[in-house]
Amino acid sequence: MKVLHVITGLGIGGAEQQLRLLLRHLPYEADVVTLTNPGAVARAIVREGGRVRNLDMAGNRDLSALPRLTRLIAQGHYDLVHTHLYRACLYGRLAAKLARVRTIVATEHSLGETRMEGRRLGPAVRGLYLASERLGTTTVAVSDTIARRLTDWGVPEHRVQVVPNGIDAARFAFDTRTREKVRRTLGLPPRAFVIGGVGRLTAGKRFHTLIDALAELPHAMLVLAGTGEQEQPLRARADRLGLADRVVFVGECVQDGTAPAGHRPTLAGLLCAVDCLASPSGEESFGLAVVEGLAAGLPVAYVTCPAIDDLPPGSAPGALRTGRTAAAFADALGELQRSGRRLRQPVPDAVRHYSVTSTSAQLVRVYETAAARTPRRPAARPAPDARAAGPAGQPPAGATDIPTNLSEKEESR
Repeated sequence: MKVLHVITGLGIGGAEQQLRLLLRHLPYEADVVTLTNPGAVARAIVREGGRVRNLDMAGNRDLSALPRLTRLIAQGHYDLVHTHLYRACLYGRLAAKLARVRTIVATEHSLGETRMEGRRLGPAVRGLYLASERLGTTTVAVSDTIARRLTDWGVPEHRVQVVPNGIDAARFAFDTRTREKVRRTLGLPPRAFVIGGVGRLTAGKRFHTLIDALAELPHAMLVLAGTGEQEQPLRARADRLGLADRVVFVGECVQDGTAPAGHRPTLAGLLCAVDCLASPSGEESFGLAVVEGLAAGLPVAYVTCPAIDDLPPGSAPGALRTGRTAAAFADALGELQRSGRRLRQPVPDAVRHYSVTSTSAQLVRVYETAAARTPRRPAARPAPDARAAGPAGQPPAGATDIPTNLSEKEESR
């Protein structure tokens, strides 16, 4: 089976990192197309031997991307197209259908109660999503919570399969030397109580709550890993509260040892360096950062995390569900700070439940089942548009291969 993954962008984020991880474990020949933003995850996939093509889409309404993506799919003779994230699902499903691909799978990573990837879930967004969903074969939900939301929307239950996000827990194992090294790199005092926050710096992640809570936690420090439009407002908030010297903005951290130019810690290294993880987001589809924190042996305070909340009670004893307010986080984190405990906790059952080997095996079953129930089309796929094709082995017009010989400047972005 030859598979094409279509994703909206490949900057650092949960869905993007999840795709990269799955590519290592799925037993198929696979390529990746990113509609835009071939960022750090795209470069990491290429370094690991994958091929990524950038469609260089100009925006949500760049309709010229549709015929370019359709030609690319047709030329690749893919047996299955798997789409990820809202824009890629809209364009990717339709392009795959036009290219006469038999099996189209989409993963729903980011459907919240009121928002999807930052968009308000109004009638237009919901209607467009449901119209495109009908073009596919199967929709994968990353949690039971997402599956319920999809069926409540009107997606037929038989079209929804739950395949949770997976993690490689061994990569997050605590290491004392890594902790010391990362603390020195970030300028964190060896004995300081350090709170970690991981995710895109957007309004929906509500990291301002942690800055406000920090004001009530003398001598504690906060490390935020991620980038986004809220970075400057968060910096300004920390400065206004007199906390600028206690809040460290790390930037993007990839999952393992392929950090750009080695000047930022990996995510695993960052989790070694902090003493607890806090997730103030009020809308999560899965809560991957919480599970990764637990894999690192950290206590975690969170507002919502379907990955934990959908499991039986007691599956994650190190995870504490708390209120949305800064006061609630100050209470929960203050108790951890006062306890003086710096030893790591045993990795809970919840982490083993989300092993990437289990996730990839479940996804293989989804692929095989979806392919088996899709009837073969009697007609052959249309021949590629000769005007769109470049020289042999080259991507079609409008798509660019992400190169392997990246310059130091590109690596440092």
